Amino acid sequence: MTSKQMDLVIRNARIFDGTGAAAIDGDLAVAGDRIAAIGPSLDCQGHEEIDADGKALAPGFIDAHTHDDRIVLADPSMTCKVSQGVTTVVTGNCGVSIAPVEIDFRPPGPLDLICPDPSDFFASFTDYFAALEASPPSVNVIAQAGHASLRVAVMDTFDRPARDTEIEKMRALLRQALRDGAAGFSTGLYYPPANAAPTEEIEALAMVVNEEGGFHSTHMRDEADGVVDSLNETFRIGRTADIPVIVSHHKCVGLANHGRSAETLKVIDAARANQPIGLDVYPYVASSTILRKERLELSSQIIVTWSDAVEGLEGRDIEDIAREMGLSIEETVDAISPAGAIYFMMDEKDVRAIMSYPPTMIGSDGLPHDRHPHPRLWGTFPRVLGHYCREEKLFPLETAIHKMTGLTARTFGLKDRGILGEGAFADLVLFDPDEVIDIASFDAPQRPAAGILRVAVNGQTVWTEQGAHDARPGRVLRGGSEVRSH
Repeated sequence: MTSKQMDLVIRNARIFDGTGAAAIDGDLAVAGDRIAAIGPSLDCQGHEEIDADGKALAPGFIDAHTHDDRIVLADPSMTCKVSQGVTTVVTGNCGVSIAPVEIDFRPPGPLDLICPDPSDFFASFTDYFAALEASPPSVNVIAQAGHASLRVAVMDTFDRPARDTEIEKMRALLRQALRDGAAGFSTGLYYPPANAAPTEEIEALAMVVNEEGGFHSTHMRDEADGVVDSLNETFRIGRTADIPVIVSHHKCVGLANHGRSAETLKVIDAARANQPIGLDVYPYVASSTILRKERLELSSQIIVTWSDAVEGLEGRDIEDIAREMGLSIEETVDAISPAGAIYFMMDEKDVRAIMSYPPTMIGSDGLPHDRHPHPRLWGTFPRVLGHYCREEKLFPLETAIHKMTGLTARTFGLKDRGILGEGAFADLVLFDPDEVIDIASFDAPQRPAAGILRVAVNGQTVWTEQGAHDARPGRVLRGGSEVRSH
């Protein structure tokens, strides 16, 4: 029998299939953009052959929560993600999406975190996806339509509920977005453009998701004292519209709420018995978003990530800035805004408990346009693998990988991704489980991780230990899959 010719064969790997099952030792062969075979001592030859030498081979990681809407166009190499093994990013989170928005003014925060220039938004997802396909990034993209973006597109002020006519305009925009290939609908009810919206406004929009297909993800209204009430609001929206809901970056913020994950996870667990609910987490005790006074008392430390009002503040502690300016902290926030910040406001025990919860996915929530970003942008996935899995033994390696791959693919409806199996797309990460670790820190946040040896997207290598490759094989995953049916 003649040995089959493959494009790539990875031999002698410890293969984790993404399902949570234990690893097997063997080879994996790729033909085109798909996995052609997996097994011990495959009888085939590769145009390129790699000896994995017992290192871990897993599905490419799926970042469940990103704000990569614009960076996939502005920096298509996506080094911040492929360097940590990420092959697919979920965009349009927290109610903020790059489409469908047509405005001629600087958008309010947090929309300015992805597009401070109104010309960078797209009038439709058809236009946005066309731009991505004309200039593909190195990663796959699944996008959501954001509630705050819809509000900015149709409303003149945001400190009130939407009028019936405005809701109908938002429903029409959302319906078209979903038909164009947006996979779901996100909200950020914590933020000023959306927090005046009553639950009924979200339910009216969520019914469109029911009719067109998709899910609802949410940065909830309150992650502090009112976290349980916000969870119940989220579950109500899912029940009313009969759609899956995803709790974004679940956490319990502020000293008074440290330890409450024991309560919130019980609430989530009880609700999951009656409706589809997902959640994600990032592996840090600090969050990051726009600079807001409401977070001052909740935080033990605040680091400024950018300021458009005062130059040179990125990476500095706000207390030092306040002393230098001779102002109170509150006055300093006013003086340097618009700005962004990192807030140390969670408890390590809560982070561990939420991460350990079996249905929890891993998402970075990184902000790629911040001048001094939170290190989660570059370090999330290796931190889970290296620090929490290997060093802290929070869960087995196969569980950590499942939280980044198969679980996420299933939650977002990604067909033939997040798993290693014959016929699945060849999104792959080869890494050293004994060496993988995050290098990015709060002082030096833009540093690639250690131990990520090779990353492939749709069968093409995009990262090796030597750095990023020129290949741009990423695809738009419309409606959560390659093909969306109506």
